[in-house]
Amino acid sequence: MYAIIETGGKQFKVSEGDTISVEKLNASVGENFIFEKVLAIVGEDEPVFGTPTIDGATVDASVLANGKAKKVIIYKYKSKKGYHKKKGHRQPFTQVRINKINA
Repeated sequence: MYAIIETGGKQFKVSEGDTISVEKLNASVGENFIFEKVLAIVGEDEPVFGTPTIDGATVDASVLANGKAKKVIIYKYKSKKGYHKKKGHRQPFTQVRINKINA
């Protein structure tokens, strides 16, 4: 059984026991988090698809870690003009473990 959820503007295919990294959530380490935007649930029975979400369906997860991804360097340069600009960015993320899919 797996579900397709939406969080942070992205869609994830998750099963029970999976560990995924998503955009930063407002949750502390050790807390439980409920994803309410469930787009589809596929199991042994007929698959269920939402329009756009399934009413009453949730995915329970527990927060494992909050952190920042590897640094990405943004470098702008214009030839023959003496223009150089270097900037770094580290995207924050939350790592969660999927506990249960509630249909």
